[in-house]
Amino acid sequence: MKMITKGDQYFIETINKILKEGSLDKNPRPHYADGTPAHTFSINHVMHTYDLSRGEFPIITLRPMYTKKAIGEILWIYQDQSNDLDILKDKYNCSVWDEWDLGNRTIGSCYGETVRKHNLMNNLLTGLKKNPDGRRHIINLWQEDDFLLPHGLKPCAFQTIWNVRHDANNVDFLDMTLIQRSSDFCTAGCWNQLQYTALLYMVAQHCNYQVGKFTWFCANVQIYDRHVEQAKEMISRTPIECSPSFWLNPNINNFYDFTIEDIKVIDYPIEKIKENNPQIKFEIGI
Repeated sequence: MKMITKGDQYFIETINKILKEGSLDKNPRPHYADGTPAHTFSINHVMHTYDLSRGEFPIITLRPMYTKKAIGEILWIYQDQSNDLDILKDKYNCSVWDEWDLGNRTIGSCYGETVRKHNLMNNLLTGLKKNPDGRRHIINLWQEDDFLLPHGLKPCAFQTIWNVRHDANNVDFLDMTLIQRSSDFCTAGCWNQLQYTALLYMVAQHCNYQVGKFTWFCANVQIYDRHVEQAKEMISRTPIECSPSFWLNPNINNFYDFTIEDIKVIDYPIEKIKENNPQIKFEIGI
């Protein structure tokens, strides 16, 4: 039996479903750089679940994933709690948000700025430690009052729900659900899943819980009309057999002390993936 990642399995299933059943939108908000409306084919209500404690992992090998940039972005949002694009670029070598620069090298009142303004991360960490059996451990980036201020892009991955689970052996697991309103799946679907899994790992270690299940629920998953051929190419490729996992520095027990060097994806054969399933370019719908 081939050992391919569960991320590859879900990716192939989801792209096939969109290509077969996807609905073409009529009046899209995004546009391409040349001004053409960026239409999409999409499906609604998609859910992927990974039992991380059993080695299931949200990463694909159908094209290379730059894991440090993905993890860097999540640190920028939840640890730095920043909207500063220069911090994202200089600290994590990541420029995925440059298209939404408000002209002052920030993305304004959204994402990390929302986390900072509403003390969301500190409230989560405190709540998980003090009241592990609570059902109100939620971070919600969808804050309407913040959107009255200048902002770059309303959050796509906007809510996480955290639950502690005690198994029959009295082991405490931390499970997390990520709720996403929209996913440009070819470019960012597994990117978001990977980075929020990294966040789960860091929070679990901070709270002294074992990592449990990660579930990704997305209301609308789409392929842009200029990504269709790339999507077909990706699912025609052969996945690379591997069993990736996260390594976290075991000496770090405070979420705010993690650096990008303390979080690594291991057993992910990036050079073999680059050779067999090279990177693909996608036009961005802005």
